[in-house]
Amino acid sequence: MVAFSNRVVVPSYVLVRHVDGEAVLLNLETEKYFGLDATGTRMWEIATNSPSIELAYGKLADEFHVEPDVLRVHFSELLGQLVENELLKVVPSDVPSLPEI
Repeated sequence: MVAFSNRVVVPSYVLVRHVDGEAVLLNLETEKYFGLDATGTRMWEIATNSPSIELAYGKLADEFHVEPDVLRVHFSELLGQLVENELLKVVPSDVPSLPEI
């Protein structure tokens, strides 16, 4: 379970490619990859560009017409799978991002 008070970041070793509204994520170190449909891709985009998972969830709730509890479960499951496959990292929302070198 991912704490919604945290935020997610894309590790530097993850390659993201968008194709026809969908995305493919590849961990260059483990060679694990994950395909996202249009909905998953939109969740990814909002999550990785938000200062917290909770704020991302709020944006998704405004955008998608689905029961809030259903959205929370699906969003949490997606993020959990991506973290488990080392395609996202969860960090505290109050920790600033460091620029890539």
